[in-house]
Amino acid sequence: MDADAKKALVERFDKILTDNGATVVESKDWSSRRFAYEIDGYREGTYHVVNFTADDSAALDEFDRLSKISEDILRHMVVKRDLPEAK
Repeated sequence: MDADAKKALVERFDKILTDNGATVVESKDWSSRRFAYEIDGYREGTYHVVNFTADDSAALDEFDRLSKISEDILRHMVVKRDLPEAK
C-alpha cells in the first residue's frame, strides 16, 4: 500500500470513530514490521495505533465491523484500557 492510500485509510477509520461519538486521542504510525508468520501471502505490514475515548460502544462496534470487512486491513486488535480514577 502506498503512502497516500494508507493516509486515506487511516483518515477514513479515524472519521468512523469520530462520526460515532468517539474522541481520537492519538493516531500514530508504528511503521512497517515483519510479521511473526505469513498472513495471506504477506510477510510484513504497516502497523498503526489509534487511542480513543468513547462514552458507549457504538464507535468501537462500527470500527470493529468495518475493520473486519476491509480488504486493506489484514488483522486488527481492540484493547480496552481502564483509565486510573482521578483522585
